[in-house]
Amino acid sequence: MYVIKEKSFLASNVARFVIEAPFIAPKRQPGNFIILRVNPKGERIPITLVDSNPDDGTITIIVQGIGKTTKELLTKNVGDTLPDIVGPLGNPTPILEKKTVVCIGGGVGTAELLPITKALFENGCKIFSIIGGRTKELVILEEEMKQYSEQLFITTDDGSYGRKGIVTDPLKEILSSGTKIDAVYAIGPLPMMKAVADVTRETGIKTYVSLNTIMVDGTGMCGGCRVTVGGQLKFACVDGPEFDGHQVDFDELMMRNKSYADKERLALEQFEHKDGACKLENVR
Repeated sequence: MYVIKEKSFLASNVARFVIEAPFIAPKRQPGNFIILRVNPKGERIPITLVDSNPDDGTITIIVQGIGKTTKELLTKNVGDTLPDIVGPLGNPTPILEKKTVVCIGGGVGTAELLPITKALFENGCKIFSIIGGRTKELVILEEEMKQYSEQLFITTDDGSYGRKGIVTDPLKEILSSGTKIDAVYAIGPLPMMKAVADVTRETGIKTYVSLNTIMVDGTGMCGGCRVTVGGQLKFACVDGPEFDGHQVDFDELMMRNKSYADKERLALEQFEHKDGACKLENVR
């Protein structure tokens, strides 16, 4: 059993968990993820590792309550346990050394981007960071990203914080400024990563994206996370999760991710109807 040691809310439906996992913590690298279950009969979901403390034997994850399982996870508190966690999984993110890069995070994707940004900074990279969200509340980890960034840009869809617009707006400005950019790292919703890749494709700048696919076992056995990259079949769990954004068939992936939309919606409705007390304002 994996004990929750700390829990804090970053937004009304986004929480940071520190979990006791002594066999995973020493092996965690930027880009790795875990697969966990909230209850013994529940589904298995992949979540990126934000941080780890090998000395304490803990791992850190940041979770947004969107579907049934993530909302159920947000009802857990300090002292509660999770039945199983598998990891670290996936390939570590390629970390450049002494280069100039742009790091782009959308919504809770910023949580996945943070350890990568930190590793790039520690490798002597000059970093321009862009983080965005639909509203001010969904712009997370601003101060943490700022400490590793030469310059930090913030956008919100509704203009409630930073500049009104989307993350590709400052990206285009950086690229047109004459600054030589060696690579772009983008993590967030699939439409956002596709938009970033479309912008950088024109310049040929290497663009790394982290794919959030349907996933079950995380070992390449089930095939649920299959994606088309460069015209070839890949498995996000063992071949990724990072891929060349210019090679990913985003349209196919977005369509595949909707395969179980009706079942996901029904599961969420049943969960919320079964226990109205799961509302986040009652579990803080």
